[in-house]
Amino acid sequence: MDLDLLHERLGARGEPAFRARQVWEWVARGAAGYDEMTSVPARLRRALADEVPFSTLDVVHEAESRDGTVKTLFRTHDGHPVEAVLMRYRDGRRSVCLSSQSGCPLTCTFCATGQMRFHRNLTASEILDQALHFRRRDDVNHAVFMGMGEPMLNLDEVLEAARRLPALGITHRRTTVSTVGWLPGLRRFVDEVAEPVRLALSLHAPTDELRSELMPVNERFPLAELVHQCTKYFALRRRKVFVEYVMLAGVNDRYEQAQELARLLNPRFFKVNLIPYNPTGRFEGSSRKAIAAFRRGLEEQGLRATVRLTRGRDIEAACGQLAASRA
Repeated sequence: MDLDLLHERLGARGEPAFRARQVWEWVARGAAGYDEMTSVPARLRRALADEVPFSTLDVVHEAESRDGTVKTLFRTHDGHPVEAVLMRYRDGRRSVCLSSQSGCPLTCTFCATGQMRFHRNLTASEILDQALHFRRRDDVNHAVFMGMGEPMLNLDEVLEAARRLPALGITHRRTTVSTVGWLPGLRRFVDEVAEPVRLALSLHAPTDELRSELMPVNERFPLAELVHQCTKYFALRRRKVFVEYVMLAGVNDRYEQAQELARLLNPRFFKVNLIPYNPTGRFEGSSRKAIAAFRRGLEEQGLRATVRLTRGRDIEAACGQLAASRA
């Protein structure tokens, strides 16, 4: 729902200020339409249905994985594709993976989104409508800004959306913003964000030389400054930074590279999440044996590491696979 338009139309009709809050509370609880908002006068519900579309996004296609993961392809009012994912876990977690842009301009070589055309930043309402779509079908309790796009390139809209998520059941401590290392936005995030939102850094290489080959953004913003900002984040919030590290066979998965990574990342400030590579065409994924050896190399140096449970690979909903292929 376009919340700015909602406030504008209610104001134009002379409605009391609490009406916008009333409508938002119904939406956040998972109402499927204005008709369900029984505490809002029927005449006003009919007017809003005509003047304020219930969502800023149209659903184009939806697929459900064997593991319960749901991927939805949306289209914005001006025709741009956006994908988002609902991940269901046996422990009760219901996590929404949200996109901040249609496409991505940063062209990481292992990511399908980086291979599609970049269209534009999304508004806070368009970001929020991804989460609301899934809230209407399930309770949700976690959110990750790890879908299409680089959140730090659209930080104001991302944060505006994130600040609304607690109304859906997603606390700030269960919200994570991931960055490939867009330094201007990362600095602002570290210095200005008051809410206890988690930070994740997509690293994927232990050296500047290799990282620049995999992620062109590293040519502008090298590792030392990114690590410094993440260390500052810990100093201000006393919360470790998640480091995401996709495992590429023969590229970044050697035991020696694990030791290099452990030297780069102080275990007081970081924990590493190793991500089995989800095929997007250019690389091969590391074997289970290689991933286990890499993890051992980190933990021998005191750096905590986990291996991500892959969700939704069969519907191209897993990490790095969002590319709006049906758009």
